[in-house]
Amino acid sequence: MDIIAELAMDTSNPAVFVNAELLGRYVGRKVRAVIQVIRNDGTAVIGKSTDEKQMIVKGLPPSQLTTFVEVIGIADGQNSISADKWTNFGDNFDTFTYNKLCQLANGEYQHLFL
Repeated sequence: MDIIAELAMDTSNPAVFVNAELLGRYVGRKVRAVIQVIRNDGTAVIGKSTDEKQMIVKGLPPSQLTTFVEVIGIADGQNSISADKWTNFGDNFDTFTYNKLCQLANGEYQHLFL
C-alpha cells in the first residue's frame, strides 16, 4: 500500500466551520463547531457556541468532557448537531478567534475552506 495514500486526507465531504448563528444554513450537512459545555445528560450536551448562543449536541459524548469540545456531525436543526466525533479541547480556548474563523470560512474566504 502506498504510504502517501494512507496519509491522504479525505476532502470529499469537508465539515463546515460553524457557530450557532451559521448552523441553520447547513441543516443536513456535515459541520464542525466548538462549544463550551454547560450540561451533559448522557445523550445530549447543552453548550454555548463561540458566538455566545446556545447549541445542542446529540450523540454519545466521551465519559469525560473538558470545558471546550469540538464536535463534528450533521446539522439536524437550527441549533443542534448530531455528532459522530467529539474532541476535547481543554479548559481554556480562544472563542473570539474561533468565532472569527467561522465568519471567514462562511464569508469572503469560503473558497479556501470548502
